[in-house]
Amino acid sequence: MARFIVRRLISMAIVMIVISILTFLLFEAIPNGNPAFRLAGRNATAAEIHQIEVKYGFNKPIYVQYVKTMENIFTGKAVSYTQGYNVDSQLWQDLPVTLWLAFGASFLWLGAAVGIGVVGAVRQGKFADRFLNVLAMIGVSMPPYFLGAVLLYYLSYKAGIFPISNYVSLGQNPGEWFLHLFLPWITLAILYVGFYSRVLRSNILDTLNEDYVRTARAKGLSPRRVLVRHVLRNSLIPIISLWGLDFAGIIGGGAILIESLFGLNGVGNLTFQSIGRLDVVVILVVVILTSFAVVFLAAVIDVLYAYLDPRIRLS
Repeated sequence: MARFIVRRLISMAIVMIVISILTFLLFEAIPNGNPAFRLAGRNATAAEIHQIEVKYGFNKPIYVQYVKTMENIFTGKAVSYTQGYNVDSQLWQDLPVTLWLAFGASFLWLGAAVGIGVVGAVRQGKFADRFLNVLAMIGVSMPPYFLGAVLLYYLSYKAGIFPISNYVSLGQNPGEWFLHLFLPWITLAILYVGFYSRVLRSNILDTLNEDYVRTARAKGLSPRRVLVRHVLRNSLIPIISLWGLDFAGIIGGGAILIESLFGLNGVGNLTFQSIGRLDVVVILVVVILTSFAVVFLAAVIDVLYAYLDPRIRLS
């Protein structure tokens, strides 16, 4: 177990370094990507631009700029080039909104997908299976921004059931907090429910033909126990892997459209604004957060693998 943890920590560091370098180089390659041009303004003179370059170190070699930027990020001194706020402070302020959005939506789509996938596999070829298959395809095919706009228009603007903006935290008012996040949860979850349920259904049907499942039936175990203890447990392994990666993606700004549509000031909305301004420091912080979340959750998923399937062992 200790070797596994050490390997994961090393791989996490390597992934974060490589991704941060590539992201930094990408913004350096963009025409007029020099932040000095945006800080100086459109009507700035060459002397003013040069003065800003000297002040922030933009005139130094690119590797020096990268090292200095990363040093500022990890020491809490990183400042947005275009807005002037402390990036770490702003990220910690916006992160709870995205975390609540990710937790609520991910557990909602995972629970719904497991229920729909199991019913579809047990009722294979029957009306329930076909009906759920149609619903799954509709969910996968429907763009989340379209569904969100429809829900927002009819349930917020027309019916007035859910608030439109002015997000309230859980500590301030739990009821208002729930109402603000309910529609974003539904909008984000529907996109994943259809895909996850179809994958799980296929896995269950494949697992039903395994030798150990036939052996369990021959021993006289009830169909329910065979399904839950032997079939579903092993069929969930790839689903857990997908869930972890998608969850990490949402934390790292994967819910940009959802947060922008519903007026949630989370990491996704912060990323959207920073990309529009080419604010490389903010984007670097979000990228590092995403890479950390992906590697960390991948390690957690490996542990869950070993729990769900005893044949898997951590070395």
